[in-house]
Amino acid sequence: MSPLKMVHFSDILCIWAFIGQSPLYRLAEQFGDQVDIEVHYTSVFPDTKAKISKLWGNKGGFDGYTHHVQDVARGFDAIKVNQKVWSETRPLSSASPHLFLKAVELAAQDDCTPDYRSRLSVKAARALRSAFFEDAQDISDWSVQKDVSEGIGLEFSDVRKRIKTGEAMAKLTSDYDLAQTTGVKGSPTYVINNGRQILFGNISYAILEANVAEVLKEQNQLKASPC
Repeated sequence: MSPLKMVHFSDILCIWAFIGQSPLYRLAEQFGDQVDIEVHYTSVFPDTKAKISKLWGNKGGFDGYTHHVQDVARGFDAIKVNQKVWSETRPLSSASPHLFLKAVELAAQDDCTPDYRSRLSVKAARALRSAFFEDAQDISDWSVQKDVSEGIGLEFSDVRKRIKTGEAMAKLTSDYDLAQTTGVKGSPTYVINNGRQILFGNISYAILEANVAEVLKEQNQLKASPC
């Protein structure tokens, strides 16, 4: 039986996606080759200054958003967010790290790697989120991306080549287009059962597990049903 496809959308600067990466890892570990996790990025922070001005301008701006992110983080024992995140470290856009991650996918040929946890692009995304949320580094900066690339054992020159040729930009544009056509409203979003189920936002592992297990059960029942 073909694996169940889960299409995952997130923005690298989203606190909820940072929180949700561990449950997703756990899901991949539990279900193994029964689930194929397809990773895409959506543009929630295309221009952080404009976004914060629009949504938080009357609520303290970046200071208000900083307090919000810290309040969210305090609700989860497994994560810690550096006090400098958004108060001092303010990446201008998530587009730069997204472009880097698409270039990593291409350079590492991750499309051919079925195991979600072993993909270099997944490791790069985890490293970027850690660099931003835990270490308060500006992950839109190429120097930070270079450190991440070398940390996962991938030559940064190979990554830059994919950006220079436009391949990574084409792949990222496809991600953003797919998010729109799929009806993605934010980060993170999980799409399963050929689009019949869309889970959005702060989704616990228990809910993810239950939904995946139920769809797999239905698939097995259909396969076993006589004509």
